[in-house]
Amino acid sequence: QVQLVESGGGLVQPGGSLGLSCIASGDITRILAMGWYRQAPGEQRILVARVFRNGVLDYAEFAKGRFTVSRDTGENTLFLQMTSLKPEDTAVYYCRADDVRGNWWGQGTQVTVSS
Repeated sequence: QVQLVESGGGLVQPGGSLGLSCIASGDITRILAMGWYRQAPGEQRILVARVFRNGVLDYAEFAKGRFTVSRDTGENTLFLQMTSLKPEDTAVYYCRADDVRGNWWGQGTQVTVSS
């Protein structure tokens, strides 16, 4: 199994920045990709950004130019740096790891963008 623990969420004003972290533990040797997803109230969970084991990055359109995903493989940590935040970025942000067995999810961290 893979365990994922997110941190770094909170309240930020529009136009502000926030960084999220996700620490992976357990059987992490077979992870093929790690990513950030988000779910706003009443909406489906959607991809924000992810990084594949070969280093390829993938961003949702709304995240391009504002969000940066990165992974520290030595520390088994995934990061998401968010800038120019908008109220519509308000959501619970989840970390996900993909391996040959399926997907593993963290518990989520709330990000609220409001003045």
